[in-house]
Amino acid sequence: MKEHDERDTTMTGVDPRQLDDQQLMKELETIHRTRHDTLLYGSNDALRVHNERMAELEGEYLRRNPRRVVAPGRTREGARERQREAGQP
Repeated sequence: MKEHDERDTTMTGVDPRQLDDQQLMKELETIHRTRHDTLLYGSNDALRVHNERMAELEGEYLRRNPRRVVAPGRTREGARERQREAGQP
């Protein structure tokens, strides 16, 4: 039997397009919760896979929610306003 390397073609987890909205949110919550530990303590391969999966999940969320509510404080202008209010230049 011939072996081959599938590292670049193997997807981890269920295709995000197949998840319902509740499942997608649960997956996003989980991956964001595990992000810090993966960055600090995971191998380079683990971090690469984590990055890829996070991008897949976030991309699907954005595809489904193109008109999502954006909090004014989470924009550049909102950040500048907070700085002005705090007396920072």
